[in-house]
Amino acid sequence: MTLLPVAWLVLLLVGAWSCRPTTSRVDRRRRVLVGTRWREPAAAAAAMVAPLTLVPVVALAAWAIPVLRARRERERSADAIRRSLPEVVDLFHVAVASGLTVPLAVEAVSRRASGPLADELLLVLEETALGRRLGDALDAVPQRAGEVVRPLTAALVASARYGAPLGDALGRLAAEVRADRRRRAEEAARKVPVKLLFPLVCCVLPAFALLTLAPLLAGAIAALRL
Repeated sequence: MTLLPVAWLVLLLVGAWSCRPTTSRVDRRRRVLVGTRWREPAAAAAAMVAPLTLVPVVALAAWAIPVLRARRERERSADAIRRSLPEVVDLFHVAVASGLTVPLAVEAVSRRASGPLADELLLVLEETALGRRLGDALDAVPQRAGEVVRPLTAALVASARYGAPLGDALGRLAAEVRADRRRRAEEAARKVPVKLLFPLVCCVLPAFALLTLAPLLAGAIAALRL
């Protein structure tokens, strides 16, 4: 949004510079004012209005570019969290099966996992070190990382607050997230032929035509000339 005043100032400067009175223009206006009606102000006004018509376009671009960039960053972060979620769930399952409590499991997984979800777990540890309850800190993770991590945080919070069994819940969750990752991989694989269609049509087929049909056509034309 800070680009709007700059874009407006640039457009005003461009319009003022394009409509500045040069020496030849002043002389021409003097000659017109001697015996005819002065019509150049209308042309000058039209010349100033023309750059100003670009203001909505520039304003729309200045608003849309940061919004699209932020949306792309959120999508990339969500994809990274979704890819790392099966690993994190498996690590929690192993930590809980080895006898660790929920706070110790969060600490162990945050040290050994990687990606944005590991950063969220480290933030949870920092908040608990400052005095916040572990359940409250875990409840705030889906607000930052997305709803995809809510089943994991809900299981951890239920175990931390009410002592609910965590091993079976993590086992089922690990199977679900692995199945979801497999499904997304298959979906991405099905999209590959569609994505390859444009380079195939625009790049490969013209080169193939030049290598195969062009020599045949050249030989046929040369034979006809003979």
